[in-house]
Amino acid sequence: MGRESWERTFAAGNTRILYYCTVDDQIMTRRDDPFSALIPAPNDHGPLYSLLGARLRTLIADGELRRGDAVPSERDLAELTGLSRVTIRRALADLVKEGLLYQKPGVGTFVAGRIEQPLSILMSFSEDMRLRGHQPGSVWLSKTACRASPVEAMALGVAPGAPVLRLKRIRTADGLPLAIETAVIAQDFLPDTELVGDSLYAALKARDLIPIRALQCIRARIAAPMEQDLLGLGGPDAVLEIRRQSYLADGRVLEVTFSSYRADQYDFVVELRTASGGG
Repeated sequence: MGRESWERTFAAGNTRILYYCTVDDQIMTRRDDPFSALIPAPNDHGPLYSLLGARLRTLIADGELRRGDAVPSERDLAELTGLSRVTIRRALADLVKEGLLYQKPGVGTFVAGRIEQPLSILMSFSEDMRLRGHQPGSVWLSKTACRASPVEAMALGVAPGAPVLRLKRIRTADGLPLAIETAVIAQDFLPDTELVGDSLYAALKARDLIPIRALQCIRARIAAPMEQDLLGLGGPDAVLEIRRQSYLADGRVLEVTFSSYRADQYDFVVELRTASGGG
């Protein structure tokens, strides 16, 4: 074997896997690989794809596989388990639909996991993802200069029909779609869509517009068909609908955002304290 080459050996009747890796002619071994738990047992009963999916769910639930971990290829899983690639493909597809795994075309399959966001801290999506060790991304759907709708006008504290920018995008983490976000900003603050590049907050910061607090309203509902497509959901599924108003230091509303987050990927966490003197 050459530098950094791999050779795998699987024992069909054993729950161990031994990997051999050559790096600068030094042999390293790794035992007790978590994927050894996927090897079928002689007393297994039920559809093979369902059993494989259940074992993968257990590995994720037990923390053996964490967010961002790579899942072996269909070929490697077939070699390990003795199952057909059709069976393996169906099991992986089911877990992708459930939001436990995600796939990057031409790259592989990875563990999705869930993301927790504390509601007591105001930060941008990109800042939050980077702090958690994930790669944030955006897919812009539209950037338009238009007139504020009655709902937008009320949230921004401007007159109905006032000129605003409406900026819509898909927010991603490690390539996985997590949310659809529409930000609305009065053109008094940001006059042209050309001022917004990859980062909306960078454009605002360049004009010394920095929010210091925000109000969020969250409710659960079923994703609309368009949201199902954009978020990669397998069908009707829950999303968390969030409306956030961000405020400047002088009390003016800087922006209002309307977002739909995948409920299978995102948890919002609130810390509660007892009221002073409460019993």
